Amino acid sequence: MDFLVLFLFYLASVVMGLVLICVCSKTHSLKGLARGGAQIFSCIIPECLQRAMHRLLHYLFHTRNHTFIVLHLVLQGMVYTEYTWEVFGYCQELQFSLYYLLLPYLLLVVNLFSFTLTCVTNPGIITKANELLFLHVYEFDEVMFPKNVRCSTCDLRKPARSKHCSVCNWCVHRFDHHCVWVNNCIGAWNIRYFLIYLLTLTASAATVAIVSTTFLIHLVVMSDLYQETYVDDLGHLHVMDTVFLIQYLFLTFPRIVFMLGFVVVLSFLLGGYLCFTLYLAATNQTTNEWYRGDWAWCQRCPLVAPPPSAEPQVHRNIHSHGLRSNLQEIFLPAFPCHGRKKQE
Repeated sequence: MDFLVLFLFYLASVVMGLVLICVCSKTHSLKGLARGGAQIFSCIIPECLQRAMHRLLHYLFHTRNHTFIVLHLVLQGMVYTEYTWEVFGYCQELQFSLYYLLLPYLLLVVNLFSFTLTCVTNPGIITKANELLFLHVYEFDEVMFPKNVRCSTCDLRKPARSKHCSVCNWCVHRFDHHCVWVNNCIGAWNIRYFLIYLLTLTASAATVAIVSTTFLIHLVVMSDLYQETYVDDLGHLHVMDTVFLIQYLFLTFPRIVFMLGFVVVLSFLLGGYLCFTLYLAATNQTTNEWYRGDWAWCQRCPLVAPPPSAEPQVHRNIHSHGLRSNLQEIFLPAFPCHGRKKQE
């Protein structure tokens, strides 16, 4: 049973890492890596299995579905069940501060609330009714967002900073990205909830990791395990080293060590993405704009020679007006009078 829990935790960790990196970042180097990997696997995997895998990936990442929402809740439930069942009880016996032990639950409540709001809030869907209102919210830079451009799918005039989401099949005001973990686009009207969700999710994973690590260290210190000795296979006496100590803890508290490994990996992944998201918020950029601007920079790189007839068009962030104003725009967005409609 313990090995099954280990497998589920680390498989989920790998899945979350791949999705966070591949879906949220969307860099060209990763796309090239994915294409190269697909070419290699095409020579190994049978064609029928490739088609089945293609259909599965298309369903998971290119259609609206609740798969990752369910996976998210299952993983969160597994972590908090183990935390409550073993770590919380052991820490109470060791007389840890109750406020310290209850902090992960407080973060969980805030996280689930912001998670729900991110899922159900209208991200800023552009319709015929509010199209003209959105056209006057942001200035067109004539490089990344030129004037008088119509969406080929929605047949609507595209406001500055908007983008058509191929998964949801609608244009979104101040489009950031489509997040499979909330089954919704991240746009002007739910980016604030997404930031709180990401912040509390990172904090809760880090807090569980810190409490679990503190418990294990406290246990080692109280039992004087680091002063013990052991005999190896050759009969030689050794002082307890770190590797042997970790092995001992692994055999004594397998589920706690499994969970600790999972939340530590998750904390680093989420922490990196949180820093990137906070950077975008502080500079008033979206993931879509950063991605397109980064590719424009690559095209101006001397290693990537542009066509001789092409005129260089330098993208400049015209929407950043200082840290305070940028954050205010995210947490207090402007709502057109026709815009407060429930998402269908």
